[in-house]
Amino acid sequence: MSAVVVYESELGNTAAVARAVAEGIGSFLAVELLDVASAPLPHEVVADLLVVGGPTHALGMSRPSTRRDAAARGGRVVTSGIREWLAASGPLAVRATTFDTHVRHPDLPGHAGRNAARVLRRLGAELVAEPESFYVRDAEGPLLPGELDRARAWGRSLGSLVTRASMPEASLEEEP
Repeated sequence: MSAVVVYESELGNTAAVARAVAEGIGSFLAVELLDVASAPLPHEVVADLLVVGGPTHALGMSRPSTRRDAAARGGRVVTSGIREWLAASGPLAVRATTFDTHVRHPDLPGHAGRNAARVLRRLGAELVAEPESFYVRDAEGPLLPGELDRARAWGRSLGSLVTRASMPEASLEEEP
């Protein structure tokens, strides 16, 4: 069994979360961690679980203008993000979930992970978990304390969930 974690990260926070999620999943499944720039298109991914993560920019998934803004604030230049990667996909037949990094503010709307999950669902993916947000102090970060531990734990729960779901029903029943 295997998983693929695909992420977009301009400022490094989402990449750190993606690594932690992959570590957690790796407790149960073989896992491949890929920057969106080097990832095969979603419909070409061969795995039992696809996890997609990106930063929340302007209420959702990044756009060229928001990526340019992040690069101007000291981030790396990303020319194509998860929005474009998902848009280029054909139909999917994979279990999937999403995550995002998001500024911790009670009234700040929009989440890249929720938007990506809607796209994955429309493409035919089976969502195995609700999108998860991992929090940063402000637009540049850093991640809030404990978020990487929470990401590892979430990854472990995903790995366990997919492993259990793939087991034949008879092996899930307890012996009398």
